[in-house]
Amino acid sequence: MTQQQIDIVSSVADLKEAILEGRLGPEPKSVPVTGASYIYQTTQFPSSRTKYHNYYLLLRVESYFAACCHTFDQLNQQVAEELSGKDLDAVLQDTRLPVQIAAMDAYLGVVHPHHNRCTKVVEVPAGTPIERAKWRDALIADIANIEVSQKVALIGVVNPLVEAIKQRGASCLPCDLQLKQTQWGDVVESDMEKVLDEADNVICTAMTLSNGTFDRILKRVRERGIPLTIYAQTGSTIIASFLGNGVTALVAEPFPFTQFSASASTIYCYTTEVNESAS
Repeated sequence: MTQQQIDIVSSVADLKEAILEGRLGPEPKSVPVTGASYIYQTTQFPSSRTKYHNYYLLLRVESYFAACCHTFDQLNQQVAEELSGKDLDAVLQDTRLPVQIAAMDAYLGVVHPHHNRCTKVVEVPAGTPIERAKWRDALIADIANIEVSQKVALIGVVNPLVEAIKQRGASCLPCDLQLKQTQWGDVVESDMEKVLDEADNVICTAMTLSNGTFDRILKRVRERGIPLTIYAQTGSTIIASFLGNGVTALVAEPFPFTQFSASASTIYCYTTEVNESAS
């Protein structure tokens, strides 16, 4: 995807419209969904009382697994039966936001795959769940170019990433709609506007796509001129479309995610010139 193509979209809705109109590649009605999966998974690390509840919609389109993590009340397992066999044009026009996000990720994952667009490919070493999570989150913190004494908003709290931010001498401003406190007792803010107003640097998960807050985050970081790093399992190819247009850096982790495998796995890293010059 060229920079000119990126510049024509300023929001997720704009990007969906560009896909539907065939402006970013073949018309989506020519791209079929051959498989759909609904996954409920939980994670609780040793010595932590926090249990993460994760709900995923996966769409298999050609050689790509598109993904959208969502809240339990947005979809149910019936969605897996409904979507396979349809073309992406129909799925993109589904009224449910997580379905739209998965469909957009599927289209872009096939037409504009990560390996053709990313800055570098990184291998996450094999290991235990906590080893792999800490390795990945240290990578995210490094790519975010965190500086000592910065206030770093973390929208979508994962405890190993809170730890990685603090280890770099910054203060973490955790924000999440589900968690009330971090593993270390830090109060988690539920209103992202507060942390976006205060932060010098922002890291967030791409689940902000499925809860509809991503466009607002983009708007605020553009207004304030502060860096935004996204860690994306959800809609990772969607986020890549906004690199240099609000998003400063991206750590993209397509399926299978680190929590589903003990083997070495691949992550795709994207950085902008501004981000690289700060490293």
